[in-house]
Amino acid sequence: MMPAWGACPRFTPTLDGFRCDHGSVNLGADDPGWFAPPGSEWDIRMSSAIYGTLLRARGAAAFFLTATVGRVGIAMTSLGIVWFVHARTGSYATAGLVTGGFAVAEALAGPQLARLIDRFGQTRVLPPALLVHAAAVGMLLGSETQGWLITAGVLVGASVPQLGALSAARWVTLLRGERTLHAAFALESQANQVAYLGGPVLVSFLGASGLPTAGTVLAACFIVGGGLCFASQRRTAPPISSPARTRTLLRPGFMVLAGVNLAIGGFFGAMQISVTAFAVERGAPGTAAVMFTVTSCATLLAGWLYGLRRWRTAPQVQLAVVAVGLAGGCLPLLVASEPFELAVGVVLTGLAIPPILVLCSVLAEAAVHRAVLTQAFVWLNSASAAGSAGAAAVAGWAVSTSGAHGGFTVAAISSGVMAALAITANLRASTP
Repeated sequence: MMPAWGACPRFTPTLDGFRCDHGSVNLGADDPGWFAPPGSEWDIRMSSAIYGTLLRARGAAAFFLTATVGRVGIAMTSLGIVWFVHARTGSYATAGLVTGGFAVAEALAGPQLARLIDRFGQTRVLPPALLVHAAAVGMLLGSETQGWLITAGVLVGASVPQLGALSAARWVTLLRGERTLHAAFALESQANQVAYLGGPVLVSFLGASGLPTAGTVLAACFIVGGGLCFASQRRTAPPISSPARTRTLLRPGFMVLAGVNLAIGGFFGAMQISVTAFAVERGAPGTAAVMFTVTSCATLLAGWLYGLRRWRTAPQVQLAVVAVGLAGGCLPLLVASEPFELAVGVVLTGLAIPPILVLCSVLAEAAVHRAVLTQAFVWLNSASAAGSAGAAAVAGWAVSTSGAHGGFTVAAISSGVMAALAITANLRASTP
């Protein structure tokens, strides 16, 4: 029987529940000091403090906050390059080429940098990588011709470190065996979303204020400064795994997760094009920004709430259920005729995104060896970026030929593929 709250006069939050300071109340659990049985009234009280408890863990706040500063810079870089190159050359075409070179290099080189980090450690690889990134940004700022601008953009993308993946790897080391890892990944997801909301806004403000170069410079300062401070947090760095055995990511479980991330990237890319086209077709282009803003706020809240709950359902089952829900939620978008109808559908589908991203991280951590964990997280990011770029191109063609609903068809197909992959992963996990 669970005692009343008054049975313990004072509680101390921990990474896995609440503990009575006096340690005199026995709940009959494996550890008599724990006061948060899953799903109980005590568990709800634990949830309200879980994020603060995570950040109070040894060294957690230091590496999380410094990585967050760096990822704001990463979120600023692409748009910052557009502002800078256009101001330098007067050509959006050149700006697009430089930005495209940056994006492709980031997607391809990121996993290779992650491989070096897994092999030699974050604290040894990150500082020289950041110095190379600073030099590449300096080269970009000093370039005048299109060829040199594109070359510098590629070097900037190839040297940018994926600080979000490095931070996630530290959470795995810190919380290995704990039941709160999903909450840490939810915190990471929220930090990423805040960065990609605030970073571009800051770049646009600087550019509109007559400082088109400032966005690129400030982004580099955030990446290098935040990255160096992150690398200096040595005590929370993941240990270097022995190179005695070769580890591979080519496992069925991880390949399915990569496919899920490719599909969710496709959903993102198609939705950005399609929602904007829908608003323009209805003669209300300003509603697109409102939809994206409301959806972003809703997904932030969904991610926050998801991390608060201690889920009993297996992660692969959760992923299948949420992915099927997202696929079903895309169907009304195919027949939406008014901006309000579309806005409701976009917000509802957006609520599924944070759990999917968190669950992919949780399942990836369980599917791969620790020696390749950073690579796994970065490859998932690269898969999402590739899916977004590819689907944006396909959705653009679909919108040109069939209108906005053609773009939503691309988004629905992407979500359907994601649901099929998630169901496949669940069936594989449940088969003896």
